[in-house]
Parts: sequence; structure tokens; C-alpha cells
Amino acid sequence: MKWKVLKSEDDYNKASLRLMEIFHADPNSPEIDELELLLVLVKDYDEKHYQLPELEPLEVIKYKMNEMGIKAKDLEPLIGSKGHVSAVLSGKRDITLKMAQKLRDFFSLPAEVFLHSS
Repeated sequence: MKWKVLKSEDDYNKASLRLMEIFHADPNSPEIDELELLLVLVKDYDEKHYQLPELEPLEVIKYKMNEMGIKAKDLEPLIGSKGHVSAVLSGKRDITLKMAQKLRDFFSLPAEVFLHSS
């Protein structure tokens, strides 16, 4: 499908469904361009039609860790080594798309929450 600016709830729903279908796209695949475009289109529609609170990724991660009673070491399978987890939690290292996907599944939250940059 050739994507364009989302102007209706129907367009938004179709784009959101497709986004979720290809969210696992490999970085070198043709789907990655479509994924990046859909992320922009969906975000644009969200910002125009929904008032979502601004969430800082690190605050969300720390809140969910506290809520679930988990420690930094429990994030190693999602983020990487102890050093990587420490760097991400301290804000010294950015959250990658792959990390955001794993965090999304682990915390049952939209991946976009973890990709917001401050």
C-alpha cells in the first residue's frame, strides 16, 4: 500500500495494524522504510487527535521495574550486558529500536514510549 498522511480513524487503524505486523522488520529489509514512515504517520495522527502525556523513557522503565519488583539485572536479556543496562538506565546510552521492541513485550507498553528522546 502506498501510505499518505492519515486523515481518518480508519486510515489510522490500518496504519497501526500494518505497523504492528512489520514492527520486527530487519534493519536492512525493504519493510524498514515502511516501518519508519508508519511510525511518523501514526505519531503525527496521535499528536493531532489524542492528548497523550509526555513520558520520559527512563522514568517509565524505572516505574515499571519498581511496580514489578525487578532489578537492573533482570533487564540484561532485554538490553544486554550489565554495563549496557547501567548505561541505558543512567541515560548515557540511547535505547535502540531492538531494545524498545523487547521492552515493549516485557512491560506490555507501546514501543514508542521507549523511543521518545528528551
